[in-house]
Amino acid sequence: MQVIIVGGGKTGAHLASRLTDDGIAVTVIEQRVEVVKRLCQICPNVSVIEGSGSDPEVLERAGVRIADAVAAVTGLDETNLVTSMLAKMEYAVPRVVARVNNPANAWMFTPVNGVDVGVNQAEITARFVIEGMDVHDMYTLMKLGRDEHSIVQVTVGAHARAAGLALKDIPFPAETIVTAVEHEDNLIVPNGDTVLEPGDEAIIFTSEEGRDEIRRLFS
Repeated sequence: MQVIIVGGGKTGAHLASRLTDDGIAVTVIEQRVEVVKRLCQICPNVSVIEGSGSDPEVLERAGVRIADAVAAVTGLDETNLVTSMLAKMEYAVPRVVARVNNPANAWMFTPVNGVDVGVNQAEITARFVIEGMDVHDMYTLMKLGRDEHSIVQVTVGAHARAAGLALKDIPFPAETIVTAVEHEDNLIVPNGDTVLEPGDEAIIFTSEEGRDEIRRLFS
């Protein structure tokens, strides 16, 4: 797999390091000379090209025509958006991911503009902070698709409607599957007869529409 990362700052450098650890071939495009030098030192297995990701010539030197994915993660939304448009519309890169720095610009980072996945850092941080303060003890473990579904971890409350019931008797919302239950430090692969007890931790796949109902069932 060939991946091009545009932007060699902290996010880009960390991403490059993670990908190379997984055996993926990575090329980083960075226009700041001092950052290029630092990248060459801390990421010796990464190919680093000096230039702008919004420049087609630089993208071609990085191998965009054979790239499987492009990640535009600079600190400038305009650079990330132009890079994404070029990668998808000019070079038909299969997967394009772009960082959104200003939440007000998030509406532009869509497939229409060449972005398969727009990563809105401010929104993600806010969401996790809010969920971290959640008195209902529900945490998002993973977002799936275009944030239409997620895998959540939820604690069965002492007076929850779900407490003491078998899974088959709990009125779960549509598109909901309980994939695992932790009971007294034992991980269980549940079936319809599995009974939830107060304090149990359940791992649940559900839709965004089902999250509120799960909160009500488990709190």
